[in-house]
Amino acid sequence: MNKTKRYIALFSLHGLVRGENIELGRDADTGGQIKYVVELARELGKHKQVSRVDLFTRQVIDAKVSDDYAKPIEQIGENANIIRLPCGPKRYLRKEVLWNYLESFIDQTLPYFRQLGQTPDVIHGHYADAAYIGSILAHLLGIPFIFTGHSLGLVKKARMLDKGMSLNQLKEKYNISYRIEAEERALNVASMVVTSTHQEIQDQYEPYQHYEPDKMVVIPPGVDLERFYYVKNYQADTHIIEKLSGFLRNPNKPMILALSRADDRKNIPALIQAYGLSPELQQLANLVIIAGNRDDLTKLNKSSLKIWKQILYQIDFYNLYGRVAYPKQHESNDVPEFFRLAASLKGVFVNPALTEPFGLTLIEAAATGLPIIATNDGGPIDIIDNCNNGLLIDPLDTESIGETLVTALSDNTQWQLWSKQGIAGVKKYYSWSNHVNQYLTSLDKLIAKSPTTNNKKRHLALQKLPLTQKFIITDIDETLIGDADAVEEFLEFLENAGDSFSFGIATAHKLEQALQLLEQWNVPLPEVLITSVGTEIHYGSDLKDTGWEKHINYRWEPEALKQVLSTIDGIELQEDKYQDKFKISYILDKEMMDKKILRRSKFVKCLREKHLLANVIMTYNQYLDLLPIRASKGLAVRYLANRWGLPMTQFLVAGDSGNDEDMLKGDALGVIVGNYCRNLDKLKGKPRIYFAKAHYAKGILEGINHFGFLNNTLNIEY
Repeated sequence: MNKTKRYIALFSLHGLVRGENIELGRDADTGGQIKYVVELARELGKHKQVSRVDLFTRQVIDAKVSDDYAKPIEQIGENANIIRLPCGPKRYLRKEVLWNYLESFIDQTLPYFRQLGQTPDVIHGHYADAAYIGSILAHLLGIPFIFTGHSLGLVKKARMLDKGMSLNQLKEKYNISYRIEAEERALNVASMVVTSTHQEIQDQYEPYQHYEPDKMVVIPPGVDLERFYYVKNYQADTHIIEKLSGFLRNPNKPMILALSRADDRKNIPALIQAYGLSPELQQLANLVIIAGNRDDLTKLNKSSLKIWKQILYQIDFYNLYGRVAYPKQHESNDVPEFFRLAASLKGVFVNPALTEPFGLTLIEAAATGLPIIATNDGGPIDIIDNCNNGLLIDPLDTESIGETLVTALSDNTQWQLWSKQGIAGVKKYYSWSNHVNQYLTSLDKLIAKSPTTNNKKRHLALQKLPLTQKFIITDIDETLIGDADAVEEFLEFLENAGDSFSFGIATAHKLEQALQLLEQWNVPLPEVLITSVGTEIHYGSDLKDTGWEKHINYRWEPEALKQVLSTIDGIELQEDKYQDKFKISYILDKEMMDKKILRRSKFVKCLREKHLLANVIMTYNQYLDLLPIRASKGLAVRYLANRWGLPMTQFLVAGDSGNDEDMLKGDALGVIVGNYCRNLDKLKGKPRIYFAKAHYAKGILEGINHFGFLNNTLNIEY
């Protein structure tokens, strides 16, 4: 095994992430994933093969949550840290509204690596939002990318549709199309996909267009055996008893324990209905529901409040008072105590979720000797197969749920066997040491075969243009040029700005064409020219950035791309002068575009079906460019910012059309000139983007003045 020490960067963006007393169940975003990534970071940091682990998440500064989430750095173990970076508004946001700010997180991460003086050996993105960020950062840094989905958008979409939710509701509530698109991208570019179960690979990932089982590995999560363990003759702490005593007439009955956040997917109301429909089950056991913390129901978010209304309605409808407990508060350290109490009462732990990628609480319960009854989806299938400590249920069949619980609670001999087998099975299959060893073995193999990675610590290049403190980059056609007086005024501004400013252009033109245009309009040679829609970077006219060219060559297959698109009517290759080594350019049939027969999504789908990677860019509703997946104007600008040691906040970029979109978003200041193409209307209201009234270069100057870009204090609000 390769003994080189690794620097591993984990990304888990949403929810509330801290090292101790994790607020599990506080809301739909702070669940098992948070606990998993924190424990993974901590356990990896202990390993002799690991030099450093950073878990990147969003910094939250909000009076409604703990100050812990505002701390930029939190050490959580040996060589392991949580790194919190600003991303959009400071307040706490649910994950579904984070999509507009993800580019900002990318722009915040690169300066951290530069300040650290070290780049990771691998980036591991958890869930779709962090996967989007991680895949782009891995491209920019030329290192392998690992993806773990945790829960998947296509699975959630299918389940919610089955429950009666409409497609429009899914889009509005969950931004499901963004999530699925990010998952497709992650699956396409990932060098390795870590899953928890074989069923997850076969059933949950299979519907994706970029399903490639050969690069998927099963590494089951671990359980903290120092917290979750069996205690013979257990005596519950007083504070645990007090949390339940006000609810239950006979607290010494066996306990059916359910522990999850209050979320649609967790299916808690169906469990209560199953209990309410079975007088025999009510005679056998109490039902205890731990579903997050609450002080005031009216102050819960809408989704949690909806579930709690259903819970309370079911309890009242079936008159379950005295038989069901639902305490308002619990601490993270109370969880193993609840499990041990349920085990001492010869109860069971039940997970009736509609979908369950793994189910960390199931192995925690098993470790304490508590048998499990769990949904027949995802992780529970493998857990029960490995541990042989319970039964599976159909989460949509409430009658069967009740019957299965009666069976489990009525056979003491079987209960004892399940209890012992669960404890042994967890130690054998689900220890953190096993998980980390498998993880690092897979990582060594991945890095060894990666053409873009070596095993030495690498430092980011701090090459910086002389005296540059701020940078202005603009498109040429219809942005910089178009009005001679405006160009002259803009050039006068640059001259007066001094040596602390540098100027660059980002254009769809090849270098020669760009230089000719600039000469025709009397524009002096810029310090940097980004040409061919971001596929080439030049310093002046004679120095090409060959590192960028090598970087974007990843999985670039131009002939295969041309072959696929040759089967589509209404598109035609442009003349040779518009083609380039890393750019394939087409012209689109205007009539078919007007009728919306040709859409970007159609081209993307065709390429995905053939497992081809390309950035698909449409401009002016007339032109189509295919670029390497690592290339675009925006990615080129970020690459340059990284190399020069300039934060993206020191860049002002200006454009007018679709191929400028990704460089206008993020932490750079974006200016869209008054004569812009209307497909940029979707950027209205986005942070740090200004729509100028003036056209061409005067619009750029208007944006510079609007932001106060010459000043030290910028005029920016989220």
